[in-house]
Amino acid sequence: MKDVLLYDTTLRDGCQAEDISFTLEDKLRIAEKLEELGIDYIEGGYPGSNPRDADFFKQVKKLKLKKAKIASFGTTRKPSAKPSQDINLKLLLDADTPVVTLVGKTWDLHVRDDLRISQKANLELIADSIAYMKRHVDEVIFDAEHFFDGCRSNPDYAMDCLKAAQEGGADWIVLCDTNGGRLPGDIRTALARVNESVTTPLGIHCHNDVELAVANTLAAVEMGARQVQGTINGFGERCGNLNLISLIPNLQLKMGRNCIKPAQLKKLRDVSHF
Repeated sequence: MKDVLLYDTTLRDGCQAEDISFTLEDKLRIAEKLEELGIDYIEGGYPGSNPRDADFFKQVKKLKLKKAKIASFGTTRKPSAKPSQDINLKLLLDADTPVVTLVGKTWDLHVRDDLRISQKANLELIADSIAYMKRHVDEVIFDAEHFFDGCRSNPDYAMDCLKAAQEGGADWIVLCDTNGGRLPGDIRTALARVNESVTTPLGIHCHNDVELAVANTLAAVEMGARQVQGTINGFGERCGNLNLISLIPNLQLKMGRNCIKPAQLKKLRDVSHF
C-alpha cells in the first residue's frame, strides 16, 4: 500500500491558469500520461461547466485506465435545494465517476457573506450532500475550502465543518490552503488540532501564492496527511497550485514515502515537458 496517494487536478484547477486552454483531445492525452506516471486520482473537472468537460467523462471511459481513478468535482448542494433535487449533484452523478470530490465552505466569513446562511445550516448541507453522494458512488472526497483561513478566524467552527463531513461519511477530508498564503508552521499547528478530533483520512491541497505550496504539503505529510492534491508544473489560478513534479521526488527520495514506482520516477521530466 502506498504511503501517500497522489491526486492530480491539472485538468480542473490547472485549467484556471492564464494562457491554459486544453481541448478534449488534450485532456484525454494528459490523462493517459498521468496514468503512466502513477497518479492515483485524476480530476477531470466540473461536468456542468462546459460541454467539453461533460464529454471528457464520457470519452475517458474508453481509455480503460488500469489504476488511476477518475474524479468529478463540484460543490455541496445549494441551501435552497435538497440533495436529491440539487442540479450540481445530479450532474456529478451523471458523470458516472467512481470518485466525486465536493468542495464546501469552512470559513465562517464565506458562510455569512457568500452563502448567507447560518453556520448550522452550512454544517447540515455539508453532511447531507456527502451522505447523499456516498449512497451513489464508491468514494467521496471533501475539499475543505479555505480551511486554514477558517481555522485562524474561527477554529471551533472550522473543526465543526470537518466533523460534519466525517459524519456524512466522507472517505477523505482534504484541507485546502485556498489563498496559498500559509507557512509550514501554520500547517503543522492546524493538522495537530485536526488529528485530535478527526479520524477520517486527511489530504492537503495547497496553492502557491507565496511559493510555499511544496513546503506546506511536505509539512502536512509529516503531520499525517496521506493524500496530496496538486498539478503538473504547478499550473493553476493566480500563482498556481502545488507542483507535483517538485513534490514527488521530495516525498519519495528525501522523506522515504512511497508514492510512485522507481521506474515512474524517471518519467517526471518527460511528463513535465509533455
